Amino acid sequence: MAAFDRILSGIPEMDTALDNIRLGDNVVWRVSELSEFRLFMEPYLRQAIADGRNIIYFRFASHEPLVENCPEVKTIEVPLSHRFETFTVDIHNEIEKSGRDAFYIFDCLSELQAMWATDLMMGNFFRVTCPFLFILDTVAFFPIIRGKHSVHAINKILDTTQLFLDVYSDKKNVYVRPEKVWNRNSDTMFLPHTYEPESGRFRPILDGVKSSRFYQVLGNAQRSADEQFMDSWDRSFKKAKVLYENGVDITEQCSNMCNIMMTRDAKMRQMVKKHFRPEDYFSVRDHMIGTGMIGGKACGMLLARAIIRNTEPDINEVLEPHDSFYVGSDVYYTYIVDNNFWDMRIKQRTEEGYFALADEFAKQLMNGRFSDEMREQLNRIIEYYGQDPYIVRSSSILEDGFGNAFAGKYESVFCANRGTPEERLEEFEKAIKTVYASTMSLSALDYRKRRGLDKRDEQMSLLIQRVSGSYYGAYYMPCAAGVGYSYSPYSFLKSSDQSAGMLRLVMGLGTSAVDRTEGSYPRLVSLDMPEKTVYSTYADRHRFSQGKVEVINTSIHDLERLPLRTIEPEIPEYLQNILLEHDFDAESRLREMGRRVSSTFISCKGLVSNKTLMSQMQRMLRCIQDEYEYPVDTEFTINVSDSGEYSVDLLQCRPLQVLKDKSGVAVPDNIPQEHILLESKGASMGLSKASKLDIIVYVDPVVYYNMPYSEKNTVAKMIGRINWTYRSSGKHMMLMVPGRVGTSSPELGVPTTFADISEFDVVCEMEEARAGYNPELSYGSHIFQDLVEAEILYTAVFNNSKTLHFAPEKLKGLRNMLEDIDENSGLDDVIHVYDVSRCKCELFNDIRNEHLLITI
Repeated sequence: MAAFDRILSGIPEMDTALDNIRLGDNVVWRVSELSEFRLFMEPYLRQAIADGRNIIYFRFASHEPLVENCPEVKTIEVPLSHRFETFTVDIHNEIEKSGRDAFYIFDCLSELQAMWATDLMMGNFFRVTCPFLFILDTVAFFPIIRGKHSVHAINKILDTTQLFLDVYSDKKNVYVRPEKVWNRNSDTMFLPHTYEPESGRFRPILDGVKSSRFYQVLGNAQRSADEQFMDSWDRSFKKAKVLYENGVDITEQCSNMCNIMMTRDAKMRQMVKKHFRPEDYFSVRDHMIGTGMIGGKACGMLLARAIIRNTEPDINEVLEPHDSFYVGSDVYYTYIVDNNFWDMRIKQRTEEGYFALADEFAKQLMNGRFSDEMREQLNRIIEYYGQDPYIVRSSSILEDGFGNAFAGKYESVFCANRGTPEERLEEFEKAIKTVYASTMSLSALDYRKRRGLDKRDEQMSLLIQRVSGSYYGAYYMPCAAGVGYSYSPYSFLKSSDQSAGMLRLVMGLGTSAVDRTEGSYPRLVSLDMPEKTVYSTYADRHRFSQGKVEVINTSIHDLERLPLRTIEPEIPEYLQNILLEHDFDAESRLREMGRRVSSTFISCKGLVSNKTLMSQMQRMLRCIQDEYEYPVDTEFTINVSDSGEYSVDLLQCRPLQVLKDKSGVAVPDNIPQEHILLESKGASMGLSKASKLDIIVYVDPVVYYNMPYSEKNTVAKMIGRINWTYRSSGKHMMLMVPGRVGTSSPELGVPTTFADISEFDVVCEMEEARAGYNPELSYGSHIFQDLVEAEILYTAVFNNSKTLHFAPEKLKGLRNMLEDIDENSGLDDVIHVYDVSRCKCELFNDIRNEHLLITI
């Protein structure tokens, strides 16, 4: 049959009145109860059976079946869960299998609202399903209950469907008033009609008596649906708030608010319900755009604050009150649906498109447009923050939960919030799109794939936070920021207590605390001995200090990483005394040369020597860990006034995955030196293991150093290609690189992402004095968390007593297999891929005795 061909509905006079239902039509019946829908569905079904149609009934709701079991109708049961994408894709897959010219009956769409807690997603489901049915020349009947949905949701369905018919009834009469009949018209088509089910009469109302009766029924129906302008989501919150204000116990309502808005993680839900007060839920809703979940990052932050408030009131007194906003997870899907990106979304979710279509989908996400309603709400947030900077942070549903940290996988974007209102809104929208597009980054996709999450709904919520800080001239920043662990996975101070926790502390914005940045080292703080460092001389403390400070430069409306010397003149003296330290040895040498010059470096000495502050940081981490019954990883800022008063802003909290070494490994002590490739003490991180090695990838430090700066990224890309070539091959691989992996600065090492090194069993960073490359085990950085989660052994080659033996020349006699991967790479002098499977190359790592040995 051809598209738009007339079909019979089983009610001949209705066919005449509506100029027939056509192939491709989606027919929505808005009814007061499902018995009214049956009056029209049953004749349609009988007619379709008589015409020999391919009839499919989608069964997903809790109401009584609309279609009884019969051989002529195929009933497809689709489980209705909170997972919008899974449900929608399941429906689409069945529609695709059924092909063209099928006839459909759907369960009541209003049941979707009950499961998804919002009309928005019901409208999105119809918006993506209706066009798919239309292009396959199908006919589909959908019931929807009057008074259950907002005008916004109904309009979304009206805009998409071909026919929208309102049904009203009383004890004597059944009325139908067409709201929309697409591409057809007549003088009487949109008048109210009477329908007599027994006789099949379907006639327009033309006389005044019948018309007055109809409007009486219509008035009664609309009075019973007086809340129709409000989304079901808002109705439930409004009802809960009224009950609470009238002294009614709303424990059940609070549980529901947690389930639909806070988290899907069972353990997190339990803690939220324990520590949240009713006001907490209402506050979240009042600061929320859209519906759905606020995501893992937002939930973790709010939960941690509630735990501190309820268990450590004195610490709560120094916590900076947050003024965050949240963009619900449903907005992400709505953005995709409204911009007609859903087809690409579905194709990208397939095995073939998962990686292949990611870039294209990311570009679409960057080029979409937000609705006028959404833009109005974004403007209100901008107005609230005035001209203070804020940050748009990812807060996906799967993020920051137990077992899945997603550390550094998604973007966070600082907004300077300066310029004209139009420029500020454009900056905000671009930031949101950037976070949305980061769901398609290779690192994020690979992470989800590796952890079996690639088939799960990954809706991106957003956490919008005002940047905590002060103005220093044109620069805006907090005094200090960092990450805090309630348990230190590795003891960087020999006598420290790992259970005391640790901080990774920097001056300025906290990005430098989680990234490996050029010439910068954060202050590592063991909270049982916060003033102690691993460096004994001023020279070493200066050399391995934070070299650059990250700030928001309000004059150029952007983020900047500045040398200390640039920003130091803007820092008031009291704060310099807290954050900076003098290199007295260097100043002494300069005086001997006749130069009286101050030589300072960032040490955060005044913070780590503040016993009350350090004790509170330790107790804060401890009380959260006690509630989580699991180590936690937090992000925070610290601000200090000239009077010495300080405040801590807790920005993030998530479970910290810690490697637990269950058994030691005996490292052989009788290996001749000529068979040792590498042996070290105290230079490794990871679980004890003993295994063979099949592949060693070695990047020559000197050749890499001499490469043009602009070409060094090609080395990182090739390592990524090698990584993916051997993906799932079962081979045990080791990567050896100069300086640091995971850095963004080629002068510090090879600028790989974790997705470039995820298949390696061992990653080795090599010091090379001639080129100035230095390894750094960056406790608390995102790359650190990646290595821990993937159980990748990290080791380093230092030019000191930690390295007992290192003989890379033993590899030079082996053939470089890089040409097998890419014979035209031009990188075979810098990257060497060695097959060591026949060399009896074995790895032994004893983490208890911090002893590593690799034989060859």
